[in-house]
Amino acid sequence: MQDGRAPRFSLLLRDLYTLNTSCRIRNRAPAAVQITAEQLLREAQERQESTFRAPKQRVEDFEELHEYRGRKRREFEERIRRTRGSIKEWTQYANWEASQNEFDRSRSVFERALDVDPRSVQLWLSYSEMELKSRNVQHARNLFDRTVTLLPRVDQLWYKYVYLEELLQNVPGARQVFERWMQWEPDDKAWQAYIKMEERYSELDRASVIYERWIAVRPEPRVWVKWAKFEEERGKLDKAREVFQTALQFFGDEEEQIEKAQAVFNAFAKMETRLKEYERARVIYKFALERLPRSKSGTLYAAYTKFEKQHGIRTVLESTVLGKRRIQYEEEVTHDGRNYDVWFDYIRLEEGALRTLRDEGGSKEEEDAAIGRVREVYERAVSHVPPGQEKRHWRRYIFLWLDYALFEEIDTKDYERARQVYRTALGLVPHKQFTFAKLWIMAARFEARQLDLPAARRILGNGIGMCPKEALFKGYVQLEMDLREFDRVRTLYEKYLEYDPTNSAAWIKYAELETALEDFARAEAIFELGVSQSSLSMPEILWKAYIDFEVNEQGDREKARLLYERLISLSGHHKVWISYAEFEGSSMPLPRAMREEEDEDQEAEPRMVAGDPVLARQVFERSYKDLKSKELKAERVALLEAWKAFEEANGTEADVAKVQGMMPIVGRKQHVDKETGQVVEGEIHRLSSLERVVDGVIDWELVFADDEREVNPASFKFLQMAHAWKSAQGQGKKGGGSTVLSGFVAATKPDVSSNDPERSSSRSQDAEMHEREDDVASSDGE
Repeated sequence: MQDGRAPRFSLLLRDLYTLNTSCRIRNRAPAAVQITAEQLLREAQERQESTFRAPKQRVEDFEELHEYRGRKRREFEERIRRTRGSIKEWTQYANWEASQNEFDRSRSVFERALDVDPRSVQLWLSYSEMELKSRNVQHARNLFDRTVTLLPRVDQLWYKYVYLEELLQNVPGARQVFERWMQWEPDDKAWQAYIKMEERYSELDRASVIYERWIAVRPEPRVWVKWAKFEEERGKLDKAREVFQTALQFFGDEEEQIEKAQAVFNAFAKMETRLKEYERARVIYKFALERLPRSKSGTLYAAYTKFEKQHGIRTVLESTVLGKRRIQYEEEVTHDGRNYDVWFDYIRLEEGALRTLRDEGGSKEEEDAAIGRVREVYERAVSHVPPGQEKRHWRRYIFLWLDYALFEEIDTKDYERARQVYRTALGLVPHKQFTFAKLWIMAARFEARQLDLPAARRILGNGIGMCPKEALFKGYVQLEMDLREFDRVRTLYEKYLEYDPTNSAAWIKYAELETALEDFARAEAIFELGVSQSSLSMPEILWKAYIDFEVNEQGDREKARLLYERLISLSGHHKVWISYAEFEGSSMPLPRAMREEEDEDQEAEPRMVAGDPVLARQVFERSYKDLKSKELKAERVALLEAWKAFEEANGTEADVAKVQGMMPIVGRKQHVDKETGQVVEGEIHRLSSLERVVDGVIDWELVFADDEREVNPASFKFLQMAHAWKSAQGQGKKGGGSTVLSGFVAATKPDVSSNDPERSSSRSQDAEMHEREDDVASSDGE
C-alpha cells in the first residue's frame, strides 16, 4: 500500500507479539510511529468484505409479473413439498399470496395447511390475521367460529374472537361468544374478563348474575370474597352481607371447612369494620376462632389482634394477644415436645393470665377455667419424660415438677394435690442412677409447712437411705436446726460423717454446732477426731478451724502451739510456718476460765494476751533452716518476705537489716546446648510467680548468700570484699548512691557505717555474692 498504513500496522503487530512473548516490558520508550485505537477500528471496518446482496429486479410489464409469480410459486411449492409439516413454510407462502392480493390463492394455501395440521394455533391465528388485514371481517368471524369449535380449550382464540366483536361494537355478539365460552367452564381469568366487559358497559346486574354462575362452577373462598367486594363497591351492602352469609352457610360448621373459609371470615369482618359495625366484626372473628384449633388460625388471629388494637378495649386486647402467643407456643411444643424452655415460657404465660384475672376480679367460673388451663399445660409438660438415664437430660425437666407443686401449694391452695405431685416426681426419678436433693428437700419442707414433721423426716430419711448425698444431709440438718432439734442434728452429723469421713467441712460444721451450744469439750473432741482421720478432702481448712477454735474460743496458746507443731510435722509447708510465727507474735484473747470470771463487767473491752516476738523469730529461724535443708528456694523467699514484714511491724532496724541481708540474689542461669555442646545463657522459659525480669533477660535463678558460704568458703571472703569496693565506688561517684554490678540484682543495700557483726557478716556475704554474679554475667560481654 502507498499510504503508509501497512508499515504502521506491521509495527503494531510486532509490538503485540513482543508483549505476548515477554512477561516484562524492557523498552518503555514510545514507538516512533504512533497509532490510536480509533484508527485501528476504522481500518478494520474499511477492510471488511461486503456481504452478498441479491440484485433488485424491476417488473416492467404483466408478462414479467406473471413470470415472477410463477417462479415464486414453484419455489414455494418445492419448499412445502420437501418440508410438508413445516407450518412456517405454509405461512410464508400464504402471506406472499396475500401480499400479491391473491386472497383466494392465500386462502387455498391456508386450507391446504390446515389439512396438514388442523390443531396448529399459530396457523389459525395467521389465517385470521390475514383476513383482518385485508378487511375481510366476515371471513375472520367464520374462521374464529371454526377455530373455537375445533379448539374450545385454547383461551387465546376466545380472547381474539371476543376482542374482534367488541372492536366492531357488536356487544351482543361478544356476549354471545362469552356465553359459548362459559359453557366450557374455563379458568377464573375468563370469568373475570366477562365480568369486566359487563362493567365497561354498566351492566352491573348482569355482572352479579355472572358472579353467581361463577360461584356455581367454582365455589372457592376467593370467588365469594370477590363477589361480595363487587356488591360492596356498587353500594349493595345488604347484597354483600347476603353473599357472605350464603358463603358461610355453604362451608358449614365443620373444622376443615371453616379452616378453608378463613379468607371469607376475614373479608366479612373487614367489611363490617369499614362500615363501622365493630360489634358485628368482633362476633364474626370470635365465631371463626372458637371453631378453629389454635395451630391453624394464625392468620385470622393476626387480623383479629390488629382489629382489637384499633377498635377494642384493653382487656379484650390482652386476651387476644394471649391467644396469639398460645398459638405460637403450641406450634413450638408440637415441633419439639422436650424443649423444656418453651414449656416454662408457656406455663408463665398461663400463670400470668391467671394472676391478671384475679387482679381484675374475674368470676369463679373464669378463674376455675384459667386454673384448669395451667394444670393442663403442666400435665402436658411433665408427660414428656427425658430419654435415657443421664442426669444432664433431667436437670431442666425436674424443675417442671417443682414449679407444678409450688403452683398447687401457693396459687390454688390444693395441698393434697401438691403432695401428690411431689410423690409422683419422687417415684419417677431413677434414684439408683442419680437423684435430685432439691426435690427431696422441697418435699420435706412442704410436709413441715403442713405441720406433718414425721412425714418430712420420713421423706428425708428415705432419701438418705436410698441415695445418700451431701446436699441431702445438709438439707436435713438445716431442717432440724430450724426446728431446734439439736439432738437430732448431732445424730445426723454422726450419720453424715459415717457416710463421708473425709469431708472436712462436715467436721467443721459439727464442731461449730457444739461451739454454739457451748459444749467446748465435745467440740474439741470432734476436731481431734477429725484431724486424726487418715484421709481428708481439704485437711488445711480443718486444721485452721481447729487452731482458730483453740485461739479464739479457748484462748489456749499452749494447745494451739502443739497443734502447729503437729501440723508442721505432717506437712512442713512454708505457709504453715508463716502462720505459726505470726501466731507467736500476735495477741490473743484470755483463756476461757479467766474470761468467765470477768464477764461480770459487761462494759469493759475484752482483755488480750500479747504475743512474744522472740518466739516468733525462733519459729522463723526454724522454718528457714527447715526449708533450706529441703532446698526449697521459692518457699524460702516467701518466708523471708513474711519475716521482713513481721520485723518491720514488731522489730528494730537491725532486725529488718538482718532479714534483708538473708534475701537472695537474682543471677543468670547457664545451660549446655545439647546440639552444640556450648554454654548458653538467658534461655527463655515460662516465669514462675517468684522470678523477675531484669535487664530484659528472662532466665534467672535465686542465689542465697549462706548457700554460697557453705559451698565455696574460700572465695566467699574475696567476693564479699569486691562487692564492698564496688559499692564504695558507686557512692563516691553518685553521692552516696549504690551501683549494682551488671548481671545481677542486689537484694539489699549494705550499711557501711554499721558495727554490728551480724550485719557486717550479711554485708560481706552480699558483696561476695554480687561480685560472683558479676563474674558470671561478664561471660555475656557486659
